[in-house]
Amino acid sequence: MKIENIENIELQYLTIEDYQELKQAMIEVYTNMQSTYWEEPQIKTLIDKFPEGQVVIKINGALAGCALSLRVDYDKFDDHHTYQDITGNFTFSTHSNFGNVLYGIDVFIKPEYRGLRLGRRLYDYRKELCEKLNLRGIAFGGRIPNYHKYATQISPKEYIEKVKRKEIHDPVLNFQISNDFHPSKVMKGYIEGDAESNDFAVLLEWDNVYYKKETAKAVIKKKVVRLGLIQWQMRLYKDLEELMQQAEYFVDAVSAYRADFALFPEFFNAPLMADNNHLPESQAIRELAKYTPVIVQKFSELAISYNINIITGSFPELKDGMLYNVGYLCKRDGSTERYEKLHVTPDEAKVWGMQGGNELKTFDTDCGKIGVLICYDSEFPELSRILAAEGMDILFIPFLTDTQNGYSRVRHCAQARAIENECYVAIAGSVGNLPKVNNMDIQFAQSMVFTPCDFSFPANGIKAEATTNTEMILIADVDLDLLKDLNQFGSVRNLKDRRTDVYEVKKLQKK
Repeated sequence: MKIENIENIELQYLTIEDYQELKQAMIEVYTNMQSTYWEEPQIKTLIDKFPEGQVVIKINGALAGCALSLRVDYDKFDDHHTYQDITGNFTFSTHSNFGNVLYGIDVFIKPEYRGLRLGRRLYDYRKELCEKLNLRGIAFGGRIPNYHKYATQISPKEYIEKVKRKEIHDPVLNFQISNDFHPSKVMKGYIEGDAESNDFAVLLEWDNVYYKKETAKAVIKKKVVRLGLIQWQMRLYKDLEELMQQAEYFVDAVSAYRADFALFPEFFNAPLMADNNHLPESQAIRELAKYTPVIVQKFSELAISYNINIITGSFPELKDGMLYNVGYLCKRDGSTERYEKLHVTPDEAKVWGMQGGNELKTFDTDCGKIGVLICYDSEFPELSRILAAEGMDILFIPFLTDTQNGYSRVRHCAQARAIENECYVAIAGSVGNLPKVNNMDIQFAQSMVFTPCDFSFPANGIKAEATTNTEMILIADVDLDLLKDLNQFGSVRNLKDRRTDVYEVKKLQKK
């Protein structure tokens, strides 16, 4: 049909009054198959059981295409089911209002209306319905009508691979793949009498990235998460109490904006070394490590009382006589988790005798899965790739850099981590000077929140940025659902497109 002859295109629910037109359309479409159309009582049953699942496209008032669906408990079927199985021997008794998958049992466009991309509209409707009903995904058995031409030469699996590589054209399978459905299984004898497909079909699936599994707990996983970054001013404090008063002030400030996370910088408690400046640097920092248990306890109390998750930045910690650079995630539910700096800088090793840690993991929170890398660790892409493989949504990087050169390394590496791992990255550092603390004299920082670079995100990949070298807080909202969209439908898909058949990055088992 010519576009200039189209006055109206409308997507409507199928009604029983459409039956005669539907029957004639199916006869025209399925000329080479047995049992080419549904009987009127069957269509009435479908409409009665699941009216939202049955839709038609009409052009100038005439039926041009149709999509029929069931909602099924997919766990009751194995991957080798038949069309007869999934439809309950064509009675649709398999439909359940509590089913977890939308199963497509028919979709077609009449020959004279093809080329107008009307099929895409039907599939888009199914996807929107799947999301609306919070179903796990969509599945159906797809015909491979050109396979009979190659059946004596190649297997169905080889045929599918050649179609995916564009070496063979299959109008049905090509269309499904172009609409984000992925082949997951070859099924023999799926539709009885489908000679064109040589009695084979392909199980095609589409995953709903917004699916949320129901839970008995009264817990809401947030999709828009508010980050509070503290750009900390280094100044002298008379004691630990005064330093923690300043820390509480910032926790109070970001929680007043209903932030879900507060991020402190690396070694923000370094001013407390001023009283031990007469000692060698390696001894002074070990004295500083004595404050760590008290600081962690205080932050845990603040997380509870201000209802916020706190990433404590980092501080020195002595463990079995060894000095490490560590931090803690203090959750608002009262629990705490520890993270370590794996790569210490040459200066940390030489001046302080600090050791690199061995623990690398993600943390489950009420705002998604997060990772924390301390400063220099952000410059090693393997670490964040491992965290991304574990499902990380947000990467936090507390840092401390003295020069603009050092800051630029952290800043540019952090932004690269956001792009390559399809996640948000928040960095927070300290500013100012500490003339009375050896090896900690000057600081340079600009705290920022980075995003991937695609249409749903800022073009430059920067969600928010603080003023350089100024004490302040930075508040930014990040939408976790946009990451799910990016992973499935992004212009590029860094995680999905990894060539894991050629290379891999993995954690080694501890000895």
